Amino acid sequence: MKILYKIRASSVGGRSGHAALDDNSLGFDLSPPGSGKSGVNPEQLFAIGYAACFDSALALVAKQMKSAMKRSKTSVEVGLGQTEDGGFVLDIDLYVQVEGVSADEAKKLAEAAHKVCPYSKATPGNIDVRLHPSAI
Repeated sequence: MKILYKIRASSVGGRSGHAALDDNSLGFDLSPPGSGKSGVNPEQLFAIGYAACFDSALALVAKQMKSAMKRSKTSVEVGLGQTEDGGFVLDIDLYVQVEGVSADEAKKLAEAAHKVCPYSKATPGNIDVRLHPSAI
């Protein structure tokens, strides 16, 4: 495998601390979900990253498949769940809206993007992910 890009981030204080890219180009104060404190949580950051990555993968496969797709919007819902043993897991719903194609083609494009997107490739067997494609 050829590495095309690599970035490093660090966190101090976990969910109640601060996380930033080591090059200082982006950083966030963190707060636990539902705490009422200002800041973001890791699930929100994961949702943003996954949405951007998946929408880019969708554009790539649309081009490869010579699709008539005009544009798309990917929304990602990330849930944080607790297992019976007290551990935690993520749960994902991907809502993919595709303009300029039929509902069947929107489904095919979303499924193809799910095979290409690095976030999607990281999730099988680890995170439940459900695709919800639609044509708009």
